[in-house]
Amino acid sequence: MTRIISVKPLTREAFAPFGDVVEAKDADSFPINNGTTERFHDLAKIDTSMEDGQTIVSIARSQPFSLPLPIKMMERHPLGSQIFMPMSGKPFLVIVAQANSDGLPGEPVGFLAGGQQGINYARNTWHHPMIALEAVSDFLVIDRGGEGNNLEEYFFEGKEYIVNDAA
Repeated sequence: MTRIISVKPLTREAFAPFGDVVEAKDADSFPINNGTTERFHDLAKIDTSMEDGQTIVSIARSQPFSLPLPIKMMERHPLGSQIFMPMSGKPFLVIVAQANSDGLPGEPVGFLAGGQQGINYARNTWHHPMIALEAVSDFLVIDRGGEGNNLEEYFFEGKEYIVNDAA
């Protein structure tokens, strides 16, 4: 049985169960650098210290996907949060799921992120790997480095999920 994942706009309120939306819109801010810069402050809770982890910064280059897109797996990071901030100004899809009573991903939920919005997956949030849309897209990534297994993957068996439209 195929289940369609509906995609809705990415907002702080709708995404709150999964982490943080990282964007300047409606964020607290104050002037810095002698008034020449506006700082949008404390936009995400970076959580990387489990098992002596450290915060690392990387760039990920994602190939674009076309729709419809089957969602066959999800992953999560039990030892740290993970921020993806678009550098290419292109929209991207975010597919997340709450853990069910067995700790496995429940029903996936989709969000369309604008090219000026980033996301911070909270530690242990089930999510699909990056889904760039329109073009090859670079993302600034802030996450955890260090010892320990910080990746769990789950492959859906017997269920089929698909994203038809990102409107």
